[in-house]
Amino acid sequence: MTLSTSPATSTDVSSISLSPSSTSPVEPVSSRPTVSDAEMRQAVRTLLIGLGEDPDREGLVDTPKRVVKALKFLTSGYHQSLDTLVNGAIFHEAAKEMVMVKDIDLFSSCEHHILPILGKAHVAYIPDGKVIGLSKIARICEMYGRRLQVQERLTVDISEALENVLKPKGVAVVVEASHMCMVMRGVQKPGSWTVTSSMRGVFADDAKARQEFMSLISHRPSF
Repeated sequence: MTLSTSPATSTDVSSISLSPSSTSPVEPVSSRPTVSDAEMRQAVRTLLIGLGEDPDREGLVDTPKRVVKALKFLTSGYHQSLDTLVNGAIFHEAAKEMVMVKDIDLFSSCEHHILPILGKAHVAYIPDGKVIGLSKIARICEMYGRRLQVQERLTVDISEALENVLKPKGVAVVVEASHMCMVMRGVQKPGSWTVTSSMRGVFADDAKARQEFMSLISHRPSF
């Protein structure tokens, strides 16, 4: 489910019935043509010239190098694997109730304009004999965020990853984010935000479980 809204719009997402969706496979990075750092820096230099700038002036002389370094960091999730990230932090436990990590800061890049997506992720699962280290949930969000993304796919990537490593009774993910491609350019609507969700297992089938998840998202901690 995807919901876009602006500050003037109030929407109760807890009453919406949600169902899981699938994501298209992404070609492994190792199978793509390699490009050297020098070629990437030259591409940035060409862009600067195309924008009417002088890439040799003091403030821009190192910009190609900095841009390449920044883009590599912002897309470093392509070079991480789920197994390596989890690193065995899955434990057998008899817990049967919902486990949630909410308000996870999320930073990604829009694949259409390579502009920032800034927001938060709320992730929950219902264990079926196994639990995962809480920090790994945040790291899963980070790994998929550090790729060129659309928010819809990012949300599904997170839910699928947790489902694959834990095989829980259910997984629920909601991502709330502001897209700079809508704020800084194009329609230019500061304050607009987009909500996407992916519900699997119990959360897709049981309205009460889904309602509890949505209710906990809106709860503000007192500490």
